[in-house]
Amino acid sequence: MCEEKLKLIKKHNEEGKVKIMIIGLGSVGNYLLSYLLSTGDEKTEIIIAGRNAEKMQSDVNIARISALIRRENRTKVIVEGGVDLENIDSIKNCLEKYSPDIIVNTSRVYSGLKYGSISWKNIRAYGIWIPLSVKYIRNIMLAYEKADCKAVVINTSYSDGTIPWIKSAGIACPDFGSGNLNHLLPRIKFAVANEFAIEDFWNINACIATAHFHDVVISKEGQNEGVPQLLKVFYRGREIDINQDDILKKSVIPMPVDAKRNMMNASSNFDIIQCILRAVRTGSNEVFYSPGAFGEIGGYPVLIDGNSLTAKIDETCFSLAEMREKNRLSIALDGIERIENSCMSYTENLIQKVKKAFGVTLPKTVHFDEIDRTADFIVKNIIEPSLDKS
Repeated sequence: MCEEKLKLIKKHNEEGKVKIMIIGLGSVGNYLLSYLLSTGDEKTEIIIAGRNAEKMQSDVNIARISALIRRENRTKVIVEGGVDLENIDSIKNCLEKYSPDIIVNTSRVYSGLKYGSISWKNIRAYGIWIPLSVKYIRNIMLAYEKADCKAVVINTSYSDGTIPWIKSAGIACPDFGSGNLNHLLPRIKFAVANEFAIEDFWNINACIATAHFHDVVISKEGQNEGVPQLLKVFYRGREIDINQDDILKKSVIPMPVDAKRNMMNASSNFDIIQCILRAVRTGSNEVFYSPGAFGEIGGYPVLIDGNSLTAKIDETCFSLAEMREKNRLSIALDGIERIENSCMSYTENLIQKVKKAFGVTLPKTVHFDEIDRTADFIVKNIIEPSLDKS
């Protein structure tokens, strides 16, 4: 299916412009808009979709003007307000109106809050939030089907689990996810550069397949929680013999915890978009890293072949079976036991941690039809009480 979408992007690029729709214009969306404008790409058109047209237009105005001051902006930007992500028909009407080629979902049910600020210090796991993370992208994909949309879809929030959950329900699912896996790779590259005194660090490539838990625990703590990672590192095409434990220890790079962190997530979205556009425009092979790619649990390297216009998980470094197993182990540490047959099941370990930390009992299994009810339960019984205490 992704191949047909790539062919359509190529056709639209040759005939006119590629339309990129950003749904939600919070900090991730604003950074992404700025990065896209910085390319000076006359062959793209950007549609910003969300509820508050006035606020979005104000944000778009400063991004457009700033980019033009830098003499970079050659891209038309359209604002489409009144798009209610709680209402599937509202989203459908927007998709039908613009027929985008690429959709990036940057929306969040509970905006302005980094869920990890609550969960990591209390339970050392992020999987608890998956009902919140899946809610809006589920609505977008249901609208996508109703609109008979053909866009490549990139999701931003906890794609390691949300995209597989959507796929397991038998509806159209996003093609790719962006996020933490892409935050980890540069840390590893910088660590290798420092370890081997490599000045041209941009010529270092790292190949890894892991899920959200290890993206975080390596970045924060420099260790693998007893699960050795699938990791290979190359410099100018030649593999480097590394001591994984040492490199992971040196991959810890302190970061702010406010919205500035979303520069990385926006950069991840930007990289995926640019890889797709370069591949279809030049026929090049492009590799990027994506959580939830093609509905697989966890994170994987993805190869876009611009010549054949195909997309697949890249098995150059590791087999698909190896990558699936490591991702299964990683996401289990994040509190997700399995995703299948429209259901997501939490691990018993997470359920006990949540009960001890927050005094509430999560359901063992959440069916796709119970997403809204479970998301509301988490907001009312975990998020809001935690914020009241802070």
